[in-house]
Amino acid sequence: MLYSAVFRKLTYTGLPLLAASFVVHSADVDETVVVTATQSETPWLTTAASIDRVNVESTLPSMKVDAGDALAGVAGIQADNRYNYAQDTRLVVRGFGSRAAFGVRGLQLNVDGIPLSMPDGQAQTSSIFLDSIDSLEVLRGPLATLYGNSGGGVVEWFSRKPTETSLEWGGQFSENDTQRYNVNAQWATDNKQLQLLASDFQTDGPRRHNSAERQQQAVRWYHQWDDQNRFIIRYDNNDAPLLQDPSALTPEAWREDPTQTVQRAVDFNTRKDIHHRQGSFSWFHERDNGEGLVSLWQGDRDIEQFLPFAGDDNTSSGAVIDVSRQFEGAHARWRQRGVNWSATVGAQIERQQDHRFGYVNDSGEKGDLRRNEFNWIENASAYLRFQWQLSEQWSASGGVRYSDINYEVKDYFTELDNSDDSGNSDFSETTAAVSVTWQFLPTSATYLSVGQGFETPTLTELAYRNQGSGLNRELGPSTNDQWEWGIKHQLPQNWRLHFAFFGIKSEDEILVDQSNDGRTTYRNASETSREGAELSINGALTQQLELLLSYSYIDATFDNGPLQGNQLPGVAKSQGYLRLNWQPTEQWLVQLAGQYRNETPVNDANDTFAPSYTTWDIAVSRDWQWSKSELDVWARVDNITDKDYVGAVVVNQGSGRSFEPAVGRQASVGISWRRRF
Repeated sequence: MLYSAVFRKLTYTGLPLLAASFVVHSADVDETVVVTATQSETPWLTTAASIDRVNVESTLPSMKVDAGDALAGVAGIQADNRYNYAQDTRLVVRGFGSRAAFGVRGLQLNVDGIPLSMPDGQAQTSSIFLDSIDSLEVLRGPLATLYGNSGGGVVEWFSRKPTETSLEWGGQFSENDTQRYNVNAQWATDNKQLQLLASDFQTDGPRRHNSAERQQQAVRWYHQWDDQNRFIIRYDNNDAPLLQDPSALTPEAWREDPTQTVQRAVDFNTRKDIHHRQGSFSWFHERDNGEGLVSLWQGDRDIEQFLPFAGDDNTSSGAVIDVSRQFEGAHARWRQRGVNWSATVGAQIERQQDHRFGYVNDSGEKGDLRRNEFNWIENASAYLRFQWQLSEQWSASGGVRYSDINYEVKDYFTELDNSDDSGNSDFSETTAAVSVTWQFLPTSATYLSVGQGFETPTLTELAYRNQGSGLNRELGPSTNDQWEWGIKHQLPQNWRLHFAFFGIKSEDEILVDQSNDGRTTYRNASETSREGAELSINGALTQQLELLLSYSYIDATFDNGPLQGNQLPGVAKSQGYLRLNWQPTEQWLVQLAGQYRNETPVNDANDTFAPSYTTWDIAVSRDWQWSKSELDVWARVDNITDKDYVGAVVVNQGSGRSFEPAVGRQASVGISWRRRF
């Protein structure tokens, strides 16, 4: 049974950080599975980290628009769907990333080893071509700090490599005139593969002034040159010419009517236009005693955003944001293997240049110039990582990374007050982590890891201050100390259980200071702490029925000052997830998923909380196969109880519009046809 095999398959590819694959050896598991770029055999039980792998085929079918759908059920991660295409999905891992006004902060996002995160730590999941994704892995805990800046956690996406020549067409449809079409053409031989992908998405959205359009194209080229060398060339084009922003609601307005839109959003025609292009080249070289990687990438991103106010004061930076960004980077690493050890050395350099303009928002039209500056950032780092098998039961791993990050701003707009906001800042930090694992039974192991990390503010977070124009020079980097203890079991019938405790102490943590009408400023908190626990269980209840269960608890608080004891805003204390996959026949699959989230504070004072909620989704899939063709059809209903709930919160929103409403009951369907040649 296809879905059962996918659900039970224990194929951990191994994040580049670990530089190892995960091989399961157990009396109850007959096969040994190794799938990794480095091909280093390390038992899964002895990996001293909280790392979860998601096979996309085991998740509920979806429109392939929201990256958070694939992350549902991963313990320790909070995926906030804003149902607002202008703001993108927010990802929170153990509290890291909760401050994001839009997109992702504090986390490292990679696609096939190529960074999706910018050198300053910001990222957007909307740039991922979800049709091509086969699986993903989420790493959290001390070992994530070895990724350097914004290493609060790592989300690594892996594309599906073509294995046959075929042509696929698909369409997905939902309410509010939501439709998406996609094409996947691929050609494959023994040592060469070519893949061409394209999609077109449009919707009127669940609220007024909530329309969106997005077109994506991608090219993938895979070449196995010989037994030792292989290459991957990628190019992605993501064009979203219209992303309307209906704005968040006050708690009172949300309770009155969660489908309403703020009038200011209509009056100022709030919207965003994004065009993201990125290309990359990766060279993998393998030998009997080691393997290496060299990767290069380059891209540009154009953004134009209209905020819901005029921004015409002399000290204002405007209310139309116009950014033209270029970025590039290079990464090289070599991993040497010994009899009972391995060591990896590597270096990475990234650059980012932003030409940032600000204009007056003249009732939805671009008005007078209020900002004109160049922003530069360079992030250079070097690292060393190791793994050591101390004995048959004991192993150790860890590493160290040095990062040097330089910011520079050149202000070209001084007409109104002669103020020059040019300047530069340099940050240098060393991060380190170490872990030890004890495999006390053939199917059970426990581990302990500790580490130190840091995070610098992004260029967007430095862009504004509460009073006056120019950079927020008072905002600095944060540092953190982390520990984690966990236990893993590989049980009969392919059951897997993972339980982890963790603690994080941060100094100068970067938090939202004020958020007003789409413009957000930031500050450093003196000290914060986060302690929690995570549990995940999955396996087969019967031959036809499979279960995934996860639960996360986190106590994230301010440690001192007038806010001592208050929860960090944007972080829910607890959340749980349950998914049942029932396959009555080989062609049919029925899936039921439930999600619970505790109430979420929206500000530092903790005087307003988004209510807790429980939602349920259900999906039914059916496939037909004949000759060289395959037809797949699915239907899904989200929020089957029609629960009113808040999908995400806007942290410290100055005017009180802190609730971003989720949608009620909603149905969607999809169909795809594939022809093999």
